[in-house]
Amino acid sequence: MDEANAALAGVTDLVERVRHGAVTLQVAAEALAADGVVLRDPERGLIDFAGASSDGRPLWLCWVVGEPVVAFWHWPDDGFAGRQPISAVP
Repeated sequence: MDEANAALAGVTDLVERVRHGAVTLQVAAEALAADGVVLRDPERGLIDFAGASSDGRPLWLCWVVGEPVVAFWHWPDDGFAGRQPISAVP
């Protein structure tokens, strides 16, 4: 029975750590959103910033953790797959 209780205590601790991590991530995502940053994929570290083309059409500036600068953009309907270099913004 002691082994079962020890295992249960370990699982309970793990669940609490996961719950705490989820709350921390939610708070961080809300803080980013307050600054106009959208967390798209927390595992990859993918975020988007609202922007506009020269004629005023909305677009997203796109950045992934590890990229040295924000160097890509995409139309709202295209998502990550539609990323294009900043130099190509119309």
